[in-house]
Amino acid sequence: MNKAIFTDKVLEIQSILYHVSKSILIHEQDCEDAVQGAILKAYNKLDTLKNEQYFKTWLVRILINECYSLKSKEHSQVPYEEYFESYRADDKNDYSELYMAIQNLPERIRITIVLYYVDGYSVKEIKQILGIPTGTVKSRLSKGRKSIKIKLENMEADYGFL
Repeated sequence: MNKAIFTDKVLEIQSILYHVSKSILIHEQDCEDAVQGAILKAYNKLDTLKNEQYFKTWLVRILINECYSLKSKEHSQVPYEEYFESYRADDKNDYSELYMAIQNLPERIRITIVLYYVDGYSVKEIKQILGIPTGTVKSRLSKGRKSIKIKLENMEADYGFL
């Protein structure tokens, strides 16, 4: 794969990369850093990609690892109070109820939901990206749907939505 093809393929999946990073990380800056870091690592390790057909899956896996790496650094460097203050500040943004319900899911379920419903990956592709069995992917999707439904119903009851 040459530089031009690599660039074209990255541009094709740019929004997917952002969605995946946002499902793991809180801050926009961290998402941008993770995506940029993943693209750089992928470019430097392009020779390890055995089949161009799996480029998207391969790059998303690199991104997930980069997100977890940034997340572990963030937790080790940010004081407890500052972390939660910035989290509350982010909540002031005007997000839809569905977005907030997804963001409140446990991380392992949230990323599965985002990969499937937002980015359009199949169960088989998610299995490869996350390195988990097919049944686990399906189970997380089911739990995520049930949890989102309950959260949205509670929001409706609490705030009179819909």
